[in-house]
Amino acid sequence: MKASVLVVLFFTLIFYRALSVAGKERELAKLPPRGWNSYDSFSWAINEQEFLDNAEIVAQRLLPHGYEYAVVDFLWFRKNVDGAYVDSYGYDSIDEWGRPFPDPERWPSSRGGKGFKEIARKVHEMGLKFGIHVMRGISTEAVNANTRILDVDTNGAYEESGRQWYATDIGMKDKTCAWMSHGFMSVNTDLGAGRAFLRSLYRQYAEWGVDFVKLDCVFGDDLDAQEIITVSKLLEELDRPVVFSISPGSSVTPSMAEGISNYVNMYRITGDDWDRWTDVVYHFDISRDFAAVKKIGAAGLQGRSWPDLDMLPLGWLADPNAKHGPYRKCNLSLDEQKTQMTLWSMAKSPLMFGGDLRHIDEITFGLITNPTLLEINSYSTKNMEFPYVFAKEDFRSTSHASTHRFLSQVLVDTPDDKVLGLTSCSNEKAKGWFIGRDHGKLDQICCKYDMKNSDRLSYCLYKRGEEIIYKQNHREKFHLLASESMEACLDASVNRKRTASERESILLSSCRRHASQMWGLNDNGTLVNTYSGLCATTSSEKANTMTGGIRSWVATGRRGEIYLSFFNLNSWRMQISARISDLTAVLGSSFISKGSCNCKEVWSGKDFGTVRQTLSMMVEKHGCALFVLNCRS
Repeated sequence: MKASVLVVLFFTLIFYRALSVAGKERELAKLPPRGWNSYDSFSWAINEQEFLDNAEIVAQRLLPHGYEYAVVDFLWFRKNVDGAYVDSYGYDSIDEWGRPFPDPERWPSSRGGKGFKEIARKVHEMGLKFGIHVMRGISTEAVNANTRILDVDTNGAYEESGRQWYATDIGMKDKTCAWMSHGFMSVNTDLGAGRAFLRSLYRQYAEWGVDFVKLDCVFGDDLDAQEIITVSKLLEELDRPVVFSISPGSSVTPSMAEGISNYVNMYRITGDDWDRWTDVVYHFDISRDFAAVKKIGAAGLQGRSWPDLDMLPLGWLADPNAKHGPYRKCNLSLDEQKTQMTLWSMAKSPLMFGGDLRHIDEITFGLITNPTLLEINSYSTKNMEFPYVFAKEDFRSTSHASTHRFLSQVLVDTPDDKVLGLTSCSNEKAKGWFIGRDHGKLDQICCKYDMKNSDRLSYCLYKRGEEIIYKQNHREKFHLLASESMEACLDASVNRKRTASERESILLSSCRRHASQMWGLNDNGTLVNTYSGLCATTSSEKANTMTGGIRSWVATGRRGEIYLSFFNLNSWRMQISARISDLTAVLGSSFISKGSCNCKEVWSGKDFGTVRQTLSMMVEKHGCALFVLNCRS
């Protein structure tokens, strides 16, 4: 009897091991991931029952439409009590190894060291995959407590060079998370102990049954490329496949993503998207830029990677930093919601719904499960902005009508409207900084406004040198001041998460020896920030305030159809048009047969019949049109 039991156990282990290997070898994020995330409706205050209630609705109503992830967003380890907030200190649950675990009051099934095991088990039984949000590096509480570091291979304290290593050995106090400076800081991944700590974190998440990890405060102007790459390699070590998402994404450029996208499956390319029209508008330029360099569905961690336009803040929501669940409706109009959903689908962004599913209405449900949008999001190709559109204002909404041809958007800038921002150091716009001499006590760091004319400078900053040791690299770093007498330094950090449409500029704050205020001048004329490794550049205020115009996107379907969308970003109705012949300029003549297409519009249901020359439609303010064209005979 005992022998037969051992035989059964042996083959059972072989079977599950085979399933694990097969799962690991499958292509991760082959399609843009789709699911539900708790942030928009609960901020950080969600509890176990609220999460499971929403997960059950995901399984019942959204899973048939490809929404397969249920994700707990940030601060699941924080106690929801008086005094606790996003950047508070002293309210987090950490174990003896400095690792966070779920707050037992909000997540009662985590008691007894179970972590998220029970939650993950229930989510998996629903047919879903389970995800969690995590923060960069190590918590300030763990560093201040100087916890030991777990060696997962020995299940004891990590030892190297004849001694044990502790949290204070690996925590980088000059690289705290910019918008959660009391909460988390980077880990020195050059050290074996730093890598061992991160390994102990992600090994634990895998043991809990996590299928999706969203790592925050490591991208954009929070960039920590070393941690991203280290975590990516650690996830490859695991016996289970884990989709890897990073955020937030302020100041992201395609050149920055070039060195990161291969290591992840999703990466945010904007700040937080909320239910504001300006946030929606901001995504048009950035999604166009990533499509133009073919980053949509490019190679990623054990599969593909997808530029992420952030969650869909639709339905019942809370506000950022709230301490209880949803209490208001989405502020976007229905036309604005259709515009957002259509752009996210045409750009093939991951679709993570953020509203409370317990209160979802049929209009919102129909919007996020629209079959044409989901088909485009999953299976379309050749996705790109379509520049050959023109428009006429509605006579009834303006005193006169005029026709505009939009081949491209060109901004004419003057030195007066320039602000400092951050960008990838490989961006040509980051070059042009040099040491300028002044008659005062301090040297100046100046930027050329016109690269062809060295006499034209945008402005100069004052350099106060401070040689510091940073990662064992002896190199001059310095503060930058707006004036020689000012005791305020240029600071590349922010004290809260930015929304998508907020200006990405560098601010002044009291001088301190934090990496966010330390700068270095590279030989190629770039001014680099020590905190993020990003470089200073000048950007236009006009670009941050433009909310008008018209846009269009085009894509091809797997059955030969063409998808064409019109977007009216203006605050008045516009008749938007495109010529059928111009489709060949971006798609090629093989998609068009005899210069005509059969056309239907998705949102109105209107059948346009055969369109031979020009396709036109009146589009409401902040609204859109989505056409399905069949152009082959």
